[in-house]
Amino acid sequence: MLCLEWWYILGSSETGIIWSWMGPMLRWTFSALWILPLFVISKIVNCFWFADIADSAYRKSRGRPQLPNISLFLSDMLFSLVVQLFFLIQGTVADFLPLPAVSRCISVLHLSLLYALYSFEYKWINMGWVLHERLTHIESSWPYFFGFGLPMAILTSLPSSTVVCGCVFSILFPLFIVSANEAVDTQQQFLFPLRLFAPVVYLTDILFYHSFTKNNKVKSVTMETAAATSSPSRRQHENVTFR
Repeated sequence: MLCLEWWYILGSSETGIIWSWMGPMLRWTFSALWILPLFVISKIVNCFWFADIADSAYRKSRGRPQLPNISLFLSDMLFSLVVQLFFLIQGTVADFLPLPAVSRCISVLHLSLLYALYSFEYKWINMGWVLHERLTHIESSWPYFFGFGLPMAILTSLPSSTVVCGCVFSILFPLFIVSANEAVDTQQQFLFPLRLFAPVVYLTDILFYHSFTKNNKVKSVTMETAAATSSPSRRQHENVTFR
């Protein structure tokens, strides 16, 4: 009987340790199944919804936007969307580090830089900056952009509901767009750039490279198959014509 009691105590303690790790991961997985698609949809909607506010503020203070051609603009926005999605996942994964205080600070740092990128991106796109220039500028002057996005990161992390978080973001985001458009960007290059975007840019490069390589292989196989199927008919036609 004593052995059974010890086995129950040890088993429950092991279960508690396992669940302390598995519980947050399962909650994050289930929430990510609908939060990440919602992020993609909201990002696409925001590109058109808040673009009028950003363009009006830019025209008033800086003049006509220097927009690239449509193909370059769409490819840049698609690459930027995937980079921001991976960066959001990276910041969420950082929240699971063993040290709670350190992990929370790293997560807030990710959110602050991400919100700063959201706010300044409209202005930088109108100035003709590509994604590489935008990310390099944020990484080189990360204390400035960390301070800019910190209020939004704190205010959106206070509500426990994701829907309320989205409402707070939608209310405050136009104000941050106008503030970013009127702000004077710092040109100070800090001694230690924070290369937080480097891993997600690398992953995005790999993703796009494999996608384009696979598409090119499919196209080449399709063309070879079409050429192989059309060659007998051509030979038949040439033989008939020769006769």
